[in-house]
Amino acid sequence: MIKIGITGGIGSGKSVVSECLRIMRIPVYNADEASRHILQTNSFIRDRLKNLLGPDIFSNGELNRAKMASLIFNDPGLLSQTNAIIHPAVFDDFNRWSDSRHSMIVACESAIVFESGMNRFLDFVITVSAPAKIRIERTKLRDSVTDEQVMNRIKNQLPDEQRTNLSDFVLVNDNRQAIIPQLHKILQEIKG
Repeated sequence: MIKIGITGGIGSGKSVVSECLRIMRIPVYNADEASRHILQTNSFIRDRLKNLLGPDIFSNGELNRAKMASLIFNDPGLLSQTNAIIHPAVFDDFNRWSDSRHSMIVACESAIVFESGMNRFLDFVITVSAPAKIRIERTKLRDSVTDEQVMNRIKNQLPDEQRTNLSDFVLVNDNRQAIIPQLHKILQEIKG
């Protein structure tokens, strides 16, 4: 089985590429959705986050994502500690999920493939790249956030150049170049 990572900065279009892979019948694990599920169902993880971020980080059983974001995205140490709680659980879940698929190729969509260490579990990584201006506009439209909020998120991610240098492939999603032909070419090389 070949395991592919799909990564890129916020607003780059990772989800669009993942949906293209699903249409091609390649199973895609969404690390963000998985972490949400883990945070809802894993009491050990929840307790550790309450100890780190305060008991009111969960209200009515739900994670207060806005509060968590405001805490961790303004404090690199807190971000690192939070990630050290969540990432290992996601890695384990991804490996179980992969083992249960009957496919030659599986993919994992994650904005933080390299930052989290997820790349250690992958054979290839594809970075979805888009100009900063496009990424900011997409994110503002999708999340109803300000430029400043988007920039706070971006500054906590790897710079595009570094992510690109670490990746095996780069897929450009700039609203001009077609995604499908680029993806077909990458998959041919991977299967090669």
